Amino acid sequence: MGSIFLPHLVTGWHVDQAILHGDDKIVVIRFGNDASMECMQVDEALYGIAEQVKNFASIYVCDTTEVPDFNEMYELWDPVTLMFFYGNQHMLCDFGTGENNKLTLVVTDPQKLIDVIETIYRGAMKGKRFVVSPVDFSKDKKS
Repeated sequence: MGSIFLPHLVTGWHVDQAILHGDDKIVVIRFGNDASMECMQVDEALYGIAEQVKNFASIYVCDTTEVPDFNEMYELWDPVTLMFFYGNQHMLCDFGTGENNKLTLVVTDPQKLIDVIETIYRGAMKGKRFVVSPVDFSKDKKS
């Protein structure tokens, strides 16, 4: 239900524009199939924190079945993928999973999401493109 309240990026151009014009905020994009249970769970959590992070993050969703433009470039093969951008640059984060480009787990804990987004934002403010997540997802299948 949360995804209907989050801004949808309906074309590749819209995705590019969101990344280009982040307005000094972290741009969080959830890539995946809107109809999948995993995406619905993550969207619900993202919607729940959107108000709390609005000063330093903009949250968007992109259905990879409708906008396949980035599937190959970003290797969007997982049911749900969270990616982070700042100043037209892809932000990297060590989540403890071996995958630093994106978060591909179903994270439903609002505080974990806030902590990750805030850490990425703080790193971006210091000019860093790579940060270490305060949450270790190495043992999580679902968080």
